[in-house]
Amino acid sequence: MTDLDQQNKNTQTALDEKELQDMVAASDTGARIPHGWQGKLLLGTALVWSLFQLWIASPLPFYDWPLIGSFGIFNDTEVRAIHLGFATFLAFTAYPALAHSPHHRVPLNDMILSVVAAFCASYIFLFYDQLVSRPGLPNTQDLVVSVAGIILLLEATRRTLGPPLMIVAIVFLTYSLAGPYMPDIIAHKGVTLKELVNHQWLTTEGVFGIALGVSSGFVFLFVLFGALLDKAGAGNYFIQVAFSLLGHMRGGPAKAAVVASGLTGLISGSSIANVVTTGTFTIPMMKRVGFSAEKAGAVEVASSVNGQIMPPVMGAAAFLMVEYVGISYVDVITHAFLPALISYIALVYIVHLEALKLDMQGLPRRGAIKPWHLRVIGLLTGFMVTAVIAAVVYYGIGWIKPTFGEYAGWVIAALLTVTYLYLVRYAAAVPDLKKESPDSPMIQLPEVGPTVKSGLHFLLPVVVLVWCLMIERLSPGLSAFWATVLMIFILVTQRPLMAFFRRQGGIGTQLRRGANELIDGLIVGARNMIGIGIATATAGIIVGAVSQTGVGSVLADLVEILSMGNLLLMLILTAILSLILGMGLPTTANYIVVSSLLAPVVVTLGQESGLIVPLIAVHLFVFYFGIMADVTPPVGLASFAAAAVSGGDPIRTGFVAFNYSMRTAVLPFLFIFNTDLLLINVTWLQGIMVFIVATVAILIFTAATQGFFIVRNRWYESLVLILIAFSLFRPGFWMDQIVPPHKQIAATELTQAADSMVAGTELRLWIKGEDAVGDDRSFMASMLLGEGEDGASRLESAGLGLLTKNGKTIVDSIGFDSAAEKAGLDFDQVITAVDVPQAQPAKEWMYIPAMAIFALIVLLQRRRKKPSAAISNPANAS
Repeated sequence: MTDLDQQNKNTQTALDEKELQDMVAASDTGARIPHGWQGKLLLGTALVWSLFQLWIASPLPFYDWPLIGSFGIFNDTEVRAIHLGFATFLAFTAYPALAHSPHHRVPLNDMILSVVAAFCASYIFLFYDQLVSRPGLPNTQDLVVSVAGIILLLEATRRTLGPPLMIVAIVFLTYSLAGPYMPDIIAHKGVTLKELVNHQWLTTEGVFGIALGVSSGFVFLFVLFGALLDKAGAGNYFIQVAFSLLGHMRGGPAKAAVVASGLTGLISGSSIANVVTTGTFTIPMMKRVGFSAEKAGAVEVASSVNGQIMPPVMGAAAFLMVEYVGISYVDVITHAFLPALISYIALVYIVHLEALKLDMQGLPRRGAIKPWHLRVIGLLTGFMVTAVIAAVVYYGIGWIKPTFGEYAGWVIAALLTVTYLYLVRYAAAVPDLKKESPDSPMIQLPEVGPTVKSGLHFLLPVVVLVWCLMIERLSPGLSAFWATVLMIFILVTQRPLMAFFRRQGGIGTQLRRGANELIDGLIVGARNMIGIGIATATAGIIVGAVSQTGVGSVLADLVEILSMGNLLLMLILTAILSLILGMGLPTTANYIVVSSLLAPVVVTLGQESGLIVPLIAVHLFVFYFGIMADVTPPVGLASFAAAAVSGGDPIRTGFVAFNYSMRTAVLPFLFIFNTDLLLINVTWLQGIMVFIVATVAILIFTAATQGFFIVRNRWYESLVLILIAFSLFRPGFWMDQIVPPHKQIAATELTQAADSMVAGTELRLWIKGEDAVGDDRSFMASMLLGEGEDGASRLESAGLGLLTKNGKTIVDSIGFDSAAEKAGLDFDQVITAVDVPQAQPAKEWMYIPAMAIFALIVLLQRRRKKPSAAISNPANAS
């Protein structure tokens, strides 16, 4: 290759890299980068936004300032208004109005719009006392500002997220105003313009509702934490570690891409940014070992998109679930953990099967490869050392807190600092990780030891985050604050400390470099939040319209008609709606819209079908299909980003990625019907068993859908493998066909049957009554039997009083906050029948025939493999 050819190649590579970064900017941070004072204004505003969010998240005592008083104290509503003010200002300055609009300066009209939009968004904060004094009575100024605010928010939505979400919001606003003119099935009395803008802009029922509160209270800090972590070099560290550990395996670069993207998902909540960040390095490596452009892009898309389902961060959805479902953040990530983990395991297995099909090899490792038993011993030793360290930390802090009392925090901070200094010194003993060029051939993999050592200190903030969330049970916002504070300290000090330990000098220069990286990280974190802040505010319009018009109950009737009362068909319709909306809506907005409209409907329809569906299961169902929309053609933005890197066809990349993501699409249906997968009401031992069986099941399902196990599947083998996977995921389905879990008795026999039951027994009551609007409704309620000496007293302690009249058993009284009230029972409902539990063999017995059939499939495929192996190897054949 001549020097000119190499120069042209380098120019082309730089151009491609610039185009990719422009794609991320247009999607996530804003495509406009103005020069001069306008650029400083944009970056300065982003920096101030980050500092403001850190300020309000801080637990420091701001309330007792001399002379100033309570400066810096804001309530939740004021914080939401300021948060949206920053987001709208940056939306109009960072995002051009049209594709041909100036990208290096902010036109005067955009500057005016940005100031007006920020004023309208901050109106509740600026005039808070006046608005509180006249609730529900907006004056002319309020109405003008509210109408202007809604219009400008819709325009900001179009700029940052594209037209779809703006159109959906306009549809709901139109529906609110034109209720009487709608078709009879969805008609309502309608609202006036005054009522609409008051509800949407001047209360916390619409734009400034729960979703925006989650964005301002939790999500910003997690996004900022990820931006700082990436700026410190953690993104490159995760990629290099994944390659050093997995690159030697069959299809190693693809397996490394899966793990690296999962780890990068901790840093970036954006599918597109994740694809571009890791994909520029991993996709060329996958192509080099034999993957086609489309398959390499698809692996990166599937693994990057799934980064949003992996706890503990999960984008913004986890925090929204806390508010919508009414459970703690720890519970949300506990329920979400197992499906996410087995989904990633399945994706690694997909890559392995693709490598087997194409007979791929891994990349060579440096140095001699240890025998397998020494590697296993090393792995087990690493696990044991980690477990010992974890135990020492857990019990050590448990001893420090009571011993040192109010000074315990300072002692823990000192120990954390010492640990950080040790890890940085440990990292200083090995060379810095260089960011590999994707176009330079990787002849051999980086060494595992030095690669892992070079960035162990990056794990400290993650450990602090998880510790505060899981052990200390602090709020998500406060947990993210402490993790971010540590990340700021690391970002500023890591380079000077490295220079000190290596005796390189230039500590002052490195300190300035660290400070500059901190400022850059704060700015990038804020710019990454523009779209999320706008999306949550606009989604609040849909939520506000639902609460103001009652369209939720209307939609429930409509969906029930379309699904013909069938829960499975209802779930399929919900999944399709999520995919359709997700083609134009970001994941967060999609989740808010679909969960607000359909989550209660699914729960209600489940009750009517005799299935108790936990609300968290429905919300996770909606969320999973929301992220699938980033994959699905023809609008899967992550697929287009991956195709831009790989050079493949974006539509084909999307279809292959959707095929790879099939296990993500199947899991939500499974955990609706088998809540064990969400670790609901299971013990630790049961949880381990569920994990093992679910992992085996998802691997079998993956082999079936990929058409390859030990050898290529025959069509009937794929069908049988799917049946085996289903049996492992839902063994109770088959056992229920053999021995029903419940026996139905007449309602009049309830008291007598309760005599022979113990406290805590689950009763399923079939109820006939009226819903909140007076329509007839039949459903099943699950209630736990209370304590008592006989059946009547046990029912009474559960809060249920009965009356028999004209041969009907009627609910006569309901105890306040009782098991009966929590089950949804109410006065004058008629109990038509009762399902009481009966003895049933353990559902796990169904594993035996399933695994026996699986063993037969293994035997058949191994027999087919032997002759082909002999033929392919002439030495063996002879």
